[in-house]
Amino acid sequence: MSERRTRVDGQASRRRILDAAAEIAGERGYEATSISLVSQRSGLPASSIYWHFKDKDDLIAAVIDDSYHRWRSSLPDLFPDLGTAEDPDSAFAAGFRETGASLAQFPDFVRLGLMLVLEHRPTETTGRQKFVEIRATVLGRLRDVLGLLYPDLDRGQVDSLARLSLALTDGYFIAAEAGEVELTEAHTIIAQAVTSTARALPRNDLR
Repeated sequence: MSERRTRVDGQASRRRILDAAAEIAGERGYEATSISLVSQRSGLPASSIYWHFKDKDDLIAAVIDDSYHRWRSSLPDLFPDLGTAEDPDSAFAAGFRETGASLAQFPDFVRLGLMLVLEHRPTETTGRQKFVEIRATVLGRLRDVLGLLYPDLDRGQVDSLARLSLALTDGYFIAAEAGEVELTEAHTIIAQAVTSTARALPRNDLR
């Protein structure tokens, strides 16, 4: 077997393992997910799983990371020409709607990450650490976007808006999982709340 064929087969096996683990963890949670169940669902032996991942914790962290990067890759340039947007409210709302629509296709990193964040363990899991890192990245991106759209707000105000955006996303994601709202619609509502708050904040000239 050629080296290229071996690499392709390895990538295909890894994809099957990640997909199976995402399904099981989404259905059962972290604790009830096991290498044995992933082996059954993927149709691959446990030895193949351990060849790609050192343990269940490493596998769940990889699921979260994989889902996040697939989501990010699916997003177009949502906020072009931020500094010159004539209507910052509309620019933010349009980009946020696209974010919600895309998140509905790749929800695993949020679903699994929130499960892990809400579980308090003596030793933090690698999956939880990965999700916290992702949230920090997303929060930083929100700060950048909001700071460019609303240059007359100070850094503290921009940070508060970014954190509000993320907190509302968490809440509406849970509501969507409960079947109460659709994610694109939810992100439209979030954008309205954030832009309304941005307009209501006092302005000053000191950054």
